[in-house]
Amino acid sequence: MSKRDYYEVLGVDRSTGVDGLKKAYRRQAMKYHPDRNPGDVEAERKFKEAKEAYEILGDAQKRQAYDQYGHAGVQGGATGSTADFSDIFGDIFGDIFGSGRGSSQRVYRGSDLQHDLEISLEEAVFGTEMTLEIPRQATCEKCEGSGAAPGTSAETCSTCGGAGQVRMQQGFFSIQQTCPRCRGQGTTIRVPCDYCRGTGRRRATKKLSVKVPAGVDSGDRIRLSGEGEVGANNGPPGDLYVQIYVRDHDIFSRDNSDLRCEVPVSFSMAALGGEVEVPTLKGKVKLKVPPETQTGRLFRLRGKGVRPVRGTAQGDLLCTIVVETPVNLSKHQKELLEEFSENVEKGGGRHSPRSHSWTDDMKNFFDDLKFWSH
Repeated sequence: MSKRDYYEVLGVDRSTGVDGLKKAYRRQAMKYHPDRNPGDVEAERKFKEAKEAYEILGDAQKRQAYDQYGHAGVQGGATGSTADFSDIFGDIFGDIFGSGRGSSQRVYRGSDLQHDLEISLEEAVFGTEMTLEIPRQATCEKCEGSGAAPGTSAETCSTCGGAGQVRMQQGFFSIQQTCPRCRGQGTTIRVPCDYCRGTGRRRATKKLSVKVPAGVDSGDRIRLSGEGEVGANNGPPGDLYVQIYVRDHDIFSRDNSDLRCEVPVSFSMAALGGEVEVPTLKGKVKLKVPPETQTGRLFRLRGKGVRPVRGTAQGDLLCTIVVETPVNLSKHQKELLEEFSENVEKGGGRHSPRSHSWTDDMKNFFDDLKFWSH
């Protein structure tokens, strides 16, 4: 008898991904598993058929050969191997049919922790080393993580015999459940440790030294392996993630590897030109302001920015000129400015090209507006 198409067996189309195949196989396995259908030869045949189909389609190379050549391309490929099936059957049948493994042998990795660390821009750019105090679950030093009072020890659970699970028969189902006495641990503690109340762990604060590498930025994380919470049953600890936040700076703002700042200059310097001192993170430098500089003009100081933590090229310092309007003028100063203004106006738009152009554009706009309104 010819074999059915494997995609048809699982009830999926040829574009279905690995997760879809796994879900389809689970449905078939739940429906036709021999333990659910004792003595049903047809159900056993369909179960084996679904198992063979998933074994071929769940393997990328075998699936490619099957798609190209059909059953002829995978003859001998379905060997009955249980590779990749343990996780599926563990998910589906672990609680129903039992895995035969006691929970007392299981240890659990501890939880990861996160600590938010706020640093200055200078510390972020040049790097620093800081001491942190991290509250976390640690191994109880009195009972050394056993949960039992000193001088005593945990005892094998008399209900499950240390398996952590008990089996119950309900009709043709053999149901395995967590042991109600030891709650799956496989052991019981007659005299619990009074320091940790039998948990084997207690809250403690640990001081840690963390090196912040040069060039970090807000959003970066530093991973300290094994500095998270200790796991249950003396399991391995989790990790600690230090989340970096860089405080706002009074002068600079950061744009990836570049720094930005505003440089205020006087009205006369903007018009006549000159030099102004500009701060950098490594000291002051001179910036030459050419004559007739307008507010908003950008100057780039090469190599005065940040060297990122991931990368080699150092950024630049971008300086934006801000022309300041004089304030608190004396009467004489006001008279001089009025005289200067009258003198400039005699030159038409030659001294104020942007203002003159803007005035012309505004006049044209209102002329057009009058035309369309009629």
